[in-house]
Formats: sequence, structure tokens, C-alpha cells
Amino acid sequence: MKRHANLAFFVPHLGCPYQCVFCDQKSISGQQKAPTKEEVIRTCERFLPSDGAGTEIAYFGGSFTAISRELMVELLQAAYPFVRDGRASGIRISTRPDAVSEEILKILREYGVTSIELGAQSMSDEVLRVNGRGHDSGSVVAASRMIKEAGFSLGLQMMVGMYGAEDPDEEAMYTAHRLADLEPDTVRIYPTIVVDGTALAALYRAGRYVPLELEQAVDISASLIEMFRSRDINVIRVGLHYEESLIGSMVAGPYHPAFGEMCESRILRRAIETELNGCRNAEVRCESRLLSQVTGQKKSNIEYFRSLGIGIRVIPDDGVTGIIVNKLQ
Repeated sequence: MKRHANLAFFVPHLGCPYQCVFCDQKSISGQQKAPTKEEVIRTCERFLPSDGAGTEIAYFGGSFTAISRELMVELLQAAYPFVRDGRASGIRISTRPDAVSEEILKILREYGVTSIELGAQSMSDEVLRVNGRGHDSGSVVAASRMIKEAGFSLGLQMMVGMYGAEDPDEEAMYTAHRLADLEPDTVRIYPTIVVDGTALAALYRAGRYVPLELEQAVDISASLIEMFRSRDINVIRVGLHYEESLIGSMVAGPYHPAFGEMCESRILRRAIETELNGCRNAEVRCESRLLSQVTGQKKSNIEYFRSLGIGIRVIPDDGVTGIIVNKLQ
């Protein structure tokens, strides 16, 4: 995944008219209240570089364009001077697909917003319905088109293993292809986590929802990353950020602090397996930065091949690009 720098502020659940079954934004963001204008200014002054060409100020967490107009404009006014003065490349916001309009897009443009992310989550209308999203897949399509036509960078967020997905692999890939057809600039992929106090936690305890196992979530997400990359779409995040409040309230689900790294490792394992093509012994040379991904978490890739009777020796070599598999027999 390409590096993407954000100076992020969380606006937990403010403005959202619905309570999705999986949602507890306060636990996910680790924050109980929205930032004030003064807090945004102080944080930007402290952490933004003098040349912020590679950094966006980001408002995540809730439905930014559905909060009160007064608060939305106040937060944009706090961030905009840093964009104007070159200390940030723009402002990134996340919102609901049904909270986008021509009027709102005009306001966002006036205050330096450059990127808009939509929490699509799924493109299955039935999955959206049973999760209490309050919008359908048509809202995602319509909002995406408006955003792109207005000249903003479009980001789309999706979840895997959602409640109501009878075949998680099939539903996730269907959603990913539908999202890719909208030609977003960026995508985020999140596994569904069961958080205490949510409707999903009640469904889980009642035996009506079974979360993905970690291995399954990694496998699905790795396939999604490969598909998006094949469509030249930048995947900027896979897995939830570590937050103590999230860990403390998590009931079940495929959370891992290095989830994205595990997905990259799975992709490389598949590439090596394809190159082996039946060979039982091989040497894999890779860039030093890829060493941990090639070997896998706790050498899981090495153990995987060993379980198949295949011997793999991994050698860091910055003279190569990516990986090179040399078959030894």
C-alpha cells in the first residue's frame, strides 16, 4: 500500500441519524466528544510540517456533512488556513452516502476540502438493510458520481464479514467490484469487529452472528487488495487502527494490530506459491523492507510451506525489486 499521511480528528457519531448494528464510534475513535475549533488549530500548529504537501487534515469518525452546519463550518474554518498557507495539501472528510448534496459540496470546496470518503460498507442492499445503514447501494453510486463530477478525490470504505452476508467471500468481492466500477481514487477495507454495547454484540451473544476468523478475514482482504490494485485503485488502509478503548470493548472478531501487514504477507505467499509451480525447494530473494512480509507473522509463511513439504529459504537482497523465486529442485 502506498503511504498516505493524515492529521486526523475524530467526530464520533455526531450527525449520523442511524445506529448501525456494528457501530460504536466512541470505542473505535477512542474519543468521547468532537474536537473544538481551538483544539484543531493547536494540533495543526504543533504537528503539521512547514511544507505539508504530503499531508491532509482529516475529519473522520462520524458523518461530517450531517453534523450541524454551524459546527461543520467552524471545523472547516479552523483547518482551512493551514491548507491556504501550504502546511497541508487539503482537507479530507468522511461521511455517509446519503449526506452529500450539491450545496454541501459547494461549501466543502470553499473551505479547501480535497478528498471525500464515503462509508459504503457494502453494495448489497439486503446487507445494508439488516445492518441498519439507512441507505441503499444506489445512494453510494449517486454520491460517488456527484463527488467526482465536482472535482473531489473520491475515497470509498468497505467492510468484510458483515452481519447478513451469507457468503462473506462472495459478498465482499461483489461489493469490491461494484465499488471499483465507481473508479474511486482510494479505498479502505475494514474487517467487522464485534464491540460491546452494540446491537451486533447482542446478535453475537444470541448466536445469530458469527464473526470471521482472523485467517479468513486476512484471506478475503488480501484478495480484495489484489483486485483493487489490478484496477489501479490505491488501498490506503486495511484493518482498524489500534485504540485502547477499542481493545477494551471488543467482544469478538478478526482484529489484529498488524492486520494490513498480514494481508500483504498473504499476497506475497500466494505469489511465491504460484512461482514454485510444484517445486519442493526454493530460495526467495526480496528487498529488505519486505523481509517480514515474506516470512510472515512469526514465520507463518515459512511454516505454511513447510506443512506442504516445501523448503523455503528467504534472503534479503536490496539488489532486487520485490521478490525473486529461484527454484532449487
